[in-house]
Amino acid sequence: MRSYRPGRPFGLSVFSRPPLRRPLSLEMTPHYLRGSREQMADRRVVQPPWRSGSAAPSPPARSLTSPSLGTGGWMRRSGSTCSVNYPIGLRAGRGQMRPATSLPHIAKGMGGGTLPTPTRPCLLVALRPLNLEQEKQTFFLSDYKYEPQFEYAQPEPRSVLDKYRDGAGLFLEQAVGIMECVLRKFDSYENFEEVTGGSVLPKSQIWAAVRKYLQKEGCVGEVVVRLSDELLSQAVMVVESCRPTLTINLSGARQHWLEGMLRHEIGTHYLRGVNNGLQPWASSEGRKQFGLKPANPTEEGLASLHSVLLRKQPYLWRAALLYYTVFHAASMSFSQLFGHIARFVQDPDVRWEYCLRAKRGQADTSQPGCFSKDQVYLDGILRILRHRRNIDFKMLTSLGKVSFEDVERLRPLASLQRTRIPHFMRDQERYLQHLDNIVSVNDLDDATLQHLLP
Repeated sequence: MRSYRPGRPFGLSVFSRPPLRRPLSLEMTPHYLRGSREQMADRRVVQPPWRSGSAAPSPPARSLTSPSLGTGGWMRRSGSTCSVNYPIGLRAGRGQMRPATSLPHIAKGMGGGTLPTPTRPCLLVALRPLNLEQEKQTFFLSDYKYEPQFEYAQPEPRSVLDKYRDGAGLFLEQAVGIMECVLRKFDSYENFEEVTGGSVLPKSQIWAAVRKYLQKEGCVGEVVVRLSDELLSQAVMVVESCRPTLTINLSGARQHWLEGMLRHEIGTHYLRGVNNGLQPWASSEGRKQFGLKPANPTEEGLASLHSVLLRKQPYLWRAALLYYTVFHAASMSFSQLFGHIARFVQDPDVRWEYCLRAKRGQADTSQPGCFSKDQVYLDGILRILRHRRNIDFKMLTSLGKVSFEDVERLRPLASLQRTRIPHFMRDQERYLQHLDNIVSVNDLDDATLQHLLP
């Protein structure tokens, strides 16, 4: 396991700073691989003996992590990842692996220009600056005073950016309180990760853990699983030839956090997607017909809760810091925001990642402004926790990609014969005890949540 090495003090000379590294400091997030023509032949993706990829029947071609229908090789993911086109050439490509993190990184672009690219990339890909690495280097060499000037391949329409331009502050007090809980106990988040995440697992133990989890959910033969040392994020799940495929980063498979990632990806997004396909509102037209509310923030809130559900220290740090950073980005420049969140994040590389996500879409980051999409995690978490005593979680999962607010209305209309419930939700009393523990550990107050969310 790589030991934590804190970033340089603020006053240290630029030239004595150690090389930039990508920290193991944030948790979950699926995205994209980066490769080049020369690297195509060298593929280092391992499949286990129990997953040949051809024996099991194919699940529906429908997107499994979105309420809408998928097309071709696309999987659309709400919040925690993006629509990813995963062609044959890309699967064979060798990318530059980055350490696993919990922040959903902005996807890397393709190298070499030889592989097919989508004509309409997903929002997170489109908002990745073309000159990201150059601007990062300039920013660090300026002792964090330079305001990055980002360039984009296809600037998003103003209407898209306007949708996410307002950062909410409703749960700011809760976000700060969650992070202060971690700092009181562990002094820094970096220490918390080292202490609670555990060691990075070898391949043999990863295979054993993944197979055990798939058996728990009855998914052996349905989900193709691969290991890679070249993935840019902790995990990526896409649909290849109508088959859900989960690739796990070897560097990010930590002893005590691996199962949380599987609960997030398979136990929540995959199973709710499968259940959604059985319902009369499976298509976008069906959703309109039944007047369904958006799946988010319920979808990502539920998945985020499941990531920490069974941890001994189920802190909601990532969701809290994302919420906090976005809120302050609305009134700060990039460099101001970078300095402001130093209260919670010591490592400058980690701070860069959070600030980048909060300011993405901006060309001139000297101006105030935010991209508020990442606030959905904490928003969804707190809404679910506020109403946890009144939610039928088994029914919520059975109904598919729906908001908890629609459960009672849709209950009599649902097709429930072949729906599946993840193993950790089957004992509803114990499940609620885990949610109560999350509330307690993160120093959340039910009376306050009831006041905020009547």
